Amino acid sequence: MNKVVIVGAGGIGKATALIIMNDAQFDADIYLGDISERALSHSLEWIAKGEVDMSRIHTFLMPEEGINPDMTTIFQNAAIVLDCLPGSQAPRIAAYAKEYRLHYVNLTEYVKETEQIIALSKDAETGFLLQTGLAPGYINILGHYLFQEFCDKFGVEKAKLLSMKVGALTHHALPPHFYGFTWSPIGVATEYVKDAIVLRDGKIEKIAALSGIKSNMIDGVWYESNYTSGGAADLPSALQGKVENLHYKTLRYPGHYQWVKDILNSAPYSVDRIEYLNDFMLKNIPSYEDDVVIIFAEVQGNDKRGHLQAMNKSLRVEPTFIGKQKLKAIQSTTASAMVESAWFMLQNNPRGTYLQSQVNTHEYLSGRFVQKYYGTIIE
Repeated sequence: MNKVVIVGAGGIGKATALIIMNDAQFDADIYLGDISERALSHSLEWIAKGEVDMSRIHTFLMPEEGINPDMTTIFQNAAIVLDCLPGSQAPRIAAYAKEYRLHYVNLTEYVKETEQIIALSKDAETGFLLQTGLAPGYINILGHYLFQEFCDKFGVEKAKLLSMKVGALTHHALPPHFYGFTWSPIGVATEYVKDAIVLRDGKIEKIAALSGIKSNMIDGVWYESNYTSGGAADLPSALQGKVENLHYKTLRYPGHYQWVKDILNSAPYSVDRIEYLNDFMLKNIPSYEDDVVIIFAEVQGNDKRGHLQAMNKSLRVEPTFIGKQKLKAIQSTTASAMVESAWFMLQNNPRGTYLQSQVNTHEYLSGRFVQKYYGTIIE
């Protein structure tokens, strides 16, 4: 039986634990850690509603910095650590994974921290699969898959455009912000402020977040999309020379991005823009339990005759249940993608850094965890 460590007992951490415990083939004991004893207690109560074997889950307290004896003992005897902590903590946990020879899987869209872990893990004796959630994560593998299918179908090696879009939204949105929180507010603020990395006319560029608002109709519904940081993962570098233009954008309801830009434009020069926006949004935007995740990817390019062709795929994911426990759409999509990645690591035991562009798209999209919560992509 594998010992799986999950650090971070928030919405994604506890959903990750529940999905693993609900799967008959994933034979594992779960060790769920957090800095808050209250959060751990609430997570156990939440997981128990999933009607799973609670003897398989154990909790431990973590310090805000460093490592304590309980963590040391658990890390010494575990196989893998799934990092569901805020992105700022990712290099810390990755360093422990390397030291104690654990496989490591994380979610964060933070670019600087991801670069630090790439450097750290190059010579690791275990595998480090990074940015494995919804966006970055699933959307990048879906986009890469569509690019591969496009090339196969039309007998070409290049494309003009790979566009990836994801929105974690509420079912309803009221003015003036036209938004409701369904996941981490600080994560939203961060992706709205930090630069996005894109391919533009074949060149890798950093562009300002929220600098490219566009209207999009997906399955008959109007949304707006805009550049946000981190969602493209490593695809800009991996597909350079094969795709002329590649980007990731976040979907929102019309009117939201102008509201955010007005707030940022009002920020004093002396303040941290991420903290300022986070605080303002927390005071003015409510959080909701009911949510929906919208996913869209498209590839465009010329066929051998020079005619413009396109392939796209859209998904709409609603909340689901495990036992009597309801998983929000953002929980099931993010956590199931992480669990799919964890299963791959434990079955294949790779070494060193493993990025989204290196994931076998057919195997991943056919995996039982993503198929269960996202639906079937590959027939």
